[in-house]
Amino acid sequence: MKKPLIVLTGPTAVGKTKLSIALAKAVNGEIISADSMQVYRHMDIGSAKITPQEMDGVPHHLVDVLEPTEDFNIVLFQQLAKKSMDEIYARGRIPILVGGTGFYIQAVTRDIDFTQSEQDDHYRQELEELAAQKGNTFLHNMLAEVDPKSAKEIHENNVKRVIRALEFYKQNGNRISEHNEEQKEHESPYDLAYFVLNAPRPLLYERIDTRVDEMLDNGLVEEVKHLQEMGCHRGMVSMQGLGYKEILAWLEGEYPYEEAVRILKRDTRHFAKRQLTWFRREGEVTWVDKDKFDYNDSRILEYMLSVCREKGILSAN
Repeated sequence: MKKPLIVLTGPTAVGKTKLSIALAKAVNGEIISADSMQVYRHMDIGSAKITPQEMDGVPHHLVDVLEPTEDFNIVLFQQLAKKSMDEIYARGRIPILVGGTGFYIQAVTRDIDFTQSEQDDHYRQELEELAAQKGNTFLHNMLAEVDPKSAKEIHENNVKRVIRALEFYKQNGNRISEHNEEQKEHESPYDLAYFVLNAPRPLLYERIDTRVDEMLDNGLVEEVKHLQEMGCHRGMVSMQGLGYKEILAWLEGEYPYEEAVRILKRDTRHFAKRQLTWFRREGEVTWVDKDKFDYNDSRILEYMLSVCREKGILSAN
C-alpha cells in the first residue's frame, strides 16, 4: 500500500500559504516546507516566511531549523523531509509538501537516489577557488564541456549547483543530467496529489512587485544588516537567496539602492518564470489556475479535495 502525499506548489507570490493551511485542516495534514530559505532562522522577511499566526495551529516542519551560517542542500532536505514524513504518518496524518523549490519536491516525490553524489571536499575546494580566481563563467564553461545539458539548465551564477555537477562527473564518470533524467523516470512511491497553483502572468508579476515593496516596508534592509552583523556574507548558501544578495550588494556599495530594488524585482519575476517552466516538465501534475475559479479560495480548495478523493487519498464520503 502506497502512502498518501499531497504537494502544493507554484510560482513565488501566487498565494500558496493561505490555501495550504485550509488544505491541511481539511485533510488532517501537516505541512513540510519545500523552500530553500524558510529553513533558516533570522531570515523571515526576505523569505516571506509563514508566521505562527498564519500557521493557525497547523504543524509545520523544516521552518527555522538551521542557522544562516549552515549549508542547506538537496540531500539534507530529502533526509529531513523523509524523517518528518515518517513522524507525520506515525500520527495517522497526511504530509503536505508546500513551497516553490521544484527540485526539492521532485527529490521526495520520485525518491531520487543521491548516494552517487557524495561530495569530494578536496575537489570542491579546488573548484571554489577557481570560481573565486577566474569567475563564475569560467567554471560554467568547464561544465558546458563535460555536461552541456546541465550547463544549459543551471545558471552560471548558481555556483553551488555548477560545482555539484562537476563533482558528480569527476566521481562517477557520467553526467548528473543523465542521472537526474533516469531518477525522474522512477514511479512515485506515494499515492500522490501534486497541485500547481497558478495565476495569469501580468497579475503574478504585479504581486511580485507589491511583495518586494512590502518586504522593504517591513524591514528587509534591517534584517540583512542584522545578518551582516552576525557574520553572514555573500559567499554563504543562505545569502544567495533573492532579497538577501541584492540588499547585501547595495550595502557593500556595488550599486545604488534603487538599482538593488529594480534587480530584486526583475530577478524575482525571472525566478517565477523558471519555476513555471520546471513544473510544466513534471508529470502527474494538476494545474490549478486561480482565474478559472474566480480567485475564490473556497472553490479552489473544494476542487483540490475532489482530486484527492478521486486519487483515493481521501475517502469519498
